[in-house]
Amino acid sequence: MRIIYFDIDTLRPDHLGCYGYHRNTSPNIDKIAETGVKFTNCYASDAPCLPSRASLFTGRFGIHTGIVGHGGTAADMRLTGKERGFDDEYLRNNWIGTLRSAKYYTVSISPFAERHSAFWFCSGWNEMYNPGKRGHEIADDVFPYAKKWLEDNGKKDNWFLHLNVWDPHTPYRTPLSFEPSFENDPPPSWITEDIIKKHRSSYGPRSARDIGGFDRLKLTQFYKRIQDIREIENLNDFTKWINAYDVGIRYADDFIGKIIEIIKNLGIFDDTLIIISSDHGESQGELNVYGDHATACHIVNRVPMIIKWPYKTWNKKYESLLYATDIAATIIEGVGKIVPDFWDGKSIYKGIENGEEFGRNYLVISQNAWTCQRAVRFGNWTLIRTYHTGLRDYPEIMLYDFENDFHMTKNLAEEKPDIVGKGLHLLDEWHKQMMKTSPSPKDPMWTVIEEGGPHHTKNMLNTYLRRLKRSGREELIKIIQERKESN
Repeated sequence: MRIIYFDIDTLRPDHLGCYGYHRNTSPNIDKIAETGVKFTNCYASDAPCLPSRASLFTGRFGIHTGIVGHGGTAADMRLTGKERGFDDEYLRNNWIGTLRSAKYYTVSISPFAERHSAFWFCSGWNEMYNPGKRGHEIADDVFPYAKKWLEDNGKKDNWFLHLNVWDPHTPYRTPLSFEPSFENDPPPSWITEDIIKKHRSSYGPRSARDIGGFDRLKLTQFYKRIQDIREIENLNDFTKWINAYDVGIRYADDFIGKIIEIIKNLGIFDDTLIIISSDHGESQGELNVYGDHATACHIVNRVPMIIKWPYKTWNKKYESLLYATDIAATIIEGVGKIVPDFWDGKSIYKGIENGEEFGRNYLVISQNAWTCQRAVRFGNWTLIRTYHTGLRDYPEIMLYDFENDFHMTKNLAEEKPDIVGKGLHLLDEWHKQMMKTSPSPKDPMWTVIEEGGPHHTKNMLNTYLRRLKRSGREELIKIIQERKESN
């Protein structure tokens, strides 16, 4: 059997046709979903990019690897220390290393290791190709590497190919010549002029009035499709913004279509296990974040997970709560290997094969690159606890109804104290369990806070206060200063 893992950075599932989106962003992905299975409640344990892939590829949550952020101590994997042998057991028995021990020839085409100085990611691969633009590749930069490798090696058996494209990620670099543009399609209907008005009265990097973060130049220099948008002032601005994101998804989908055409021409499509997923989603107005992955919530941490497993007659859709690294464990068991006992990811392979119940009772998901938050997904609820706001207008506790308020427009924490209590109890229960099995007595989230806060807002307090003053929002300065967060 052959395996292709399409790793599409910053792809939120609810912007795909097969997950119910009204725009035609994903015709090729949708076709794979028709012949495979779709997991609707799969989450990255840790977001965004670096901690997410660290968890997926090592099989361990960030609280155990130590990687929970994008900078400082908590962006590096903890050393094994005196227990380390000639090689490191944790890296030798990661997802790729375990597949390699199952006689799979493993290949990655991705700039990820260089972009994040994540050189632990190199462990286990037989071959690695770096297109060399540190995450600023477009799909057409990646395609020649994939095409050549498949044409040279595709007909061989037992290989795993990781293909990583970044097109849905800002700065929305899809060529202006690419169609469709979605200009004639309505935007998502949940956002209204009143919601935008409310966002504009609030604050935070990447919020409606600060979509460029701390520096407007970044937009004018890089965001070619939305250069004329200085702020999200109204629905017209939002429509242009979301069009750019959706075009990036369609561009990545075209890449998938080209790869599928190659493997069909090689006659290996039926025997190829195909995985389509992402490292995290993307807020597009939710919690007043536009075009970034800054919170621990079901918008940012929820990922698409579509699998076409050859000759399987599995159900078409599974709604169980899962971590992405549970899927990695499932692939391992499915190729006949035992999931390492130190993994946090747990295989659901037998459950699917035998038609049994599977999944988690609840999930804890985290964010420590833009804010410091942990959230609990349980039942119909998402409870978010904020430990450091990252210069955003968030209370300590937020509670949202997943089914009836998916885009998180109304915080129900004060109205539902019993649900809040249950969520906080689950968060505490999870933390105790994780620390019992942690190789370190220290929670890496607190390391982030002690080192000055989330990497992307660290030391930016005075810069942001000056921005507020220049833009006539002096009334917000006192509110931020009273939070007394270290920045």
